[in-house]
Amino acid sequence: MSNEIKADVTVDARGAACPGPLMDLIGKIKTVESGTVVELLTEDTGSKNDVPAWAEKAGHELLDVVEMDDYWAIYVEKI
Repeated sequence: MSNEIKADVTVDARGAACPGPLMDLIGKIKTVESGTVVELLTEDTGSKNDVPAWAEKAGHELLDVVEMDDYWAIYVEKI
């Protein structure tokens, strides 16, 4: 599915420890308009669980979590 997703904005949080990547994503989501797809790049394994849980609670749409070689690309659409 990730090949079909076109991110409007990328947040590169690789190298940041928990909760940094999630906080970076939340900060970016607050600044963009509804319908914007934000791609979070993270090496933090906790993010693959934390981001989907946060997106559901916050009312945003989790589009995909893609495992790359040494990091994850997580796609969230602001609702």
